[in-house]
Amino acid sequence: MAPDVYAEINNPSKMYPIAINLMMSIVAYLVTVRIIPNIKEKFIKANLFGIDMSKTTSDKVPESLGVVTGCVFLMTMFLFIPIPFGHSLFNGSFPHDEFVEMIAALLSICCMLLLGFADDVLDLRWRHKLLLPTVASLPLLMVYYVNFNSTTIVVPKPFRELLGLSIDIGFLYYVYMGMLAVFCTNAINILAGVNGLEAGQSVVIALSIIIFNVVELSGKLWKAHQFSLYFMLPYTATTLALLKHNWYPSKVFVGDTFCYFSGMTFAVVGILGHFSKTTLLFFIPQVLNFLYSSPQLFKLVPCPRHRLPKFNSKTDRMEISTTVFRYSELGVLGKISISLFKLFRLVRWQEKGGYVYTNNLTLINLVLYYLGPMHEAKLTSVLIGIQIFFTCLAFVIRYPLASIFYEV
Repeated sequence: MAPDVYAEINNPSKMYPIAINLMMSIVAYLVTVRIIPNIKEKFIKANLFGIDMSKTTSDKVPESLGVVTGCVFLMTMFLFIPIPFGHSLFNGSFPHDEFVEMIAALLSICCMLLLGFADDVLDLRWRHKLLLPTVASLPLLMVYYVNFNSTTIVVPKPFRELLGLSIDIGFLYYVYMGMLAVFCTNAINILAGVNGLEAGQSVVIALSIIIFNVVELSGKLWKAHQFSLYFMLPYTATTLALLKHNWYPSKVFVGDTFCYFSGMTFAVVGILGHFSKTTLLFFIPQVLNFLYSSPQLFKLVPCPRHRLPKFNSKTDRMEISTTVFRYSELGVLGKISISLFKLFRLVRWQEKGGYVYTNNLTLINLVLYYLGPMHEAKLTSVLIGIQIFFTCLAFVIRYPLASIFYEV
């Protein structure tokens, strides 16, 4: 290893705060694991519970336990704040810009945690679910504007003769970052419905970001990746604790609170860590699920309130759930989209009595369509495996392929 690289890795200002953060994250995991079983009865007494429709029993399962992991995460981060900034108080060079970044990031996450819990309690409509992340991301975008205001993107090689080496897209970059926050907070919520899936996919995404941050610590933007690790380590720890109780058979449900909290945390590190495009790469399954679900999400095809896979109590297996409609009653866009899905065999198509029966348009139902009915725990494992596969693909895109298209 070259001496300068060795010196960078062993730089105390780089590794010391990360080591402390890691130890605090381990404590956060132990605390969360113990709190969840001790507090879940209070959620049932407060009527925050649901019935697992994929089980033969009708036991009450406490819901919205994501608020517990979110609170432990925030308390861990609040206690951690003096660590990276404490030494600066005594040498007269306090990094106000970095401090404001962290406070704004925590404010956005805290807002999203509150709004997510409000959604669990009040059962807000979809238009509100799109509005809430937009509002919560405003502190984040304001800090980005004040500290960086960099809206220039590098143009891929094939387009450089036409557009040049880089292009400033101005306000559109802020629109993109705002949309990233909205997408991240809702994407996990859309790809859900079986025990352990929300927390499981979030752990894989978080670990992917951590690996990326560690790889990039020796680069020029090491401070941005250090900042990301400050958030990702305690987030991963608390989410692992939640996953332990949410895995099949689930003893608690995570609720929309966890999905919103997770999405905003990923958006925070992606935007302020200056790797928003890479963050989106780790969401490939969620992007595919969103595109596949779009005809139902935008009401081009009838969308039932619940699109969960159907539980067969006789076989103890999960099967595809279906939607029913008359093809002639669909709009032009609905007919085009569902016909394309039929052409590429992305839906199970059955016609009976003038009606069309297709599976609900979710990645979960698509997996069941191709692989057949399976046990819920196995289904979750397959979906987590898909997430891991696309994470590996994301790293291939980010390094070997990106170097071909973006190398100067």
